[in-house]
Amino acid sequence: MTPSTLAGLVGAALVGLGLYGLIVNPQPLRKILAFNLIGSGVFLVFGIVARKGAAAGFPFDPVPQAMVITGIVVAFAASALAVALILRLHEETGQVLLDDENPASLPSEQGAGK
Repeated sequence: MTPSTLAGLVGAALVGLGLYGLIVNPQPLRKILAFNLIGSGVFLVFGIVARKGAAAGFPFDPVPQAMVITGIVVAFAASALAVALILRLHEETGQVLLDDENPASLPSEQGAGK
């Protein structure tokens, strides 16, 4: 088994574990982490596919590498925004679970009854 094949399989396993975590876990922070795991697996597989193309004799193309680097930066920014939104949700409602069994009243509804 070549290192490229092993890295491709690891990337596919990361995507699978991320999908499992995204479906199974109800906590928003764990969903963000699972989504980041999916992204990391996709970046790894995309990089390996680009490397396999260069090894097969195709001319060197820096675009896949630039796309992976850009994707990592965008994923980091999106993760930071999602964590900030979760923190804001916790400030407003006192909980971070998004379930319908225990709905939290909004601050605007609390002041409307006065």
